[in-house]
Amino acid sequence: MEVMNKIYKVIDTSVRPYLQGHGGDIQVLDFTDGILRFKLTGMCSNCPSSLFTTEDIVKKELTEQVEEVKEVRLEAGVSDEMIDFAKRLLRHELG
Repeated sequence: MEVMNKIYKVIDTSVRPYLQGHGGDIQVLDFTDGILRFKLTGMCSNCPSSLFTTEDIVKKELTEQVEEVKEVRLEAGVSDEMIDFAKRLLRHELG
């Protein structure tokens, strides 16, 4: 099985359900030289617990189940959802 297929299978079965249970999701950005770069989206983006999620959920599941994954790196940034929320908040569009 191709490495990316294995990665997505683990994400779909072990990682994504956990994140979706918290209103978030994961987006794979790149896999090069054993390093998987990803970002968290939805409610999980910029969450104070995102480092915990990265270490205890994403890294644990992927490195244990896909031998080619040696490291995972969370790419931090502001999600589109957070920017939209901030704009609505500043425009007083939230009730």
